[in-house]
Amino acid sequence: MIPSVKIVSKDERDKALDIFTMAFVDDPVMRWLMPESSSYLKNLGAAQASLGGRALLHETAHCLEDGSAAAFWLPPNVGPDEEAMAAFIEHVPSEKVRGDIFGLVEQMGKYHPQEPHWYLAVLGVDVHSQGKGLGSVLMKHALTRVDREKLPAYLESSNPRNIPFYERHGFEVIGRIQAGSSPVVTPMLRRPR
Repeated sequence: MIPSVKIVSKDERDKALDIFTMAFVDDPVMRWLMPESSSYLKNLGAAQASLGGRALLHETAHCLEDGSAAAFWLPPNVGPDEEAMAAFIEHVPSEKVRGDIFGLVEQMGKYHPQEPHWYLAVLGVDVHSQGKGLGSVLMKHALTRVDREKLPAYLESSNPRNIPFYERHGFEVIGRIQAGSSPVVTPMLRRPR
């Protein structure tokens, strides 16, 4: 039986961040930023909260009732918490990769749509529940609203394994982002329907 989707309340923020911690354990970009396990476990939540935590304020953070998957969608005209992202970059990744991070972020800005759009900041399924269609449940739930509003949706895939998943939901690869020692990040756009 497939669990139902619910809005993540502010009180459930940490539970959603824990889901992301379990989902991104082998993510190329997150592990490039935090290669040591202790740093990853301590800081992954802060990274994802800075990227998509504002979804909690707009009730566009969703999770499955069984706690197996979560997604943070930023609605039109709402962006990541740049101050929190800057603090994360300044304090967590090694100095060795910090310069490459700024190059990566600069390139990301070139692909991010300028017109109103929905931004999938993060979607994760606990590693023990992956491959069961749970990410699709969350994706379809959010895309129903995106399509009703006839707006584009945008994301950056930090793991090449996930590109076919996003393509099945109508996203198209629109470029390739890579800076210095960073893994490739793939910007993807889903046109209005």
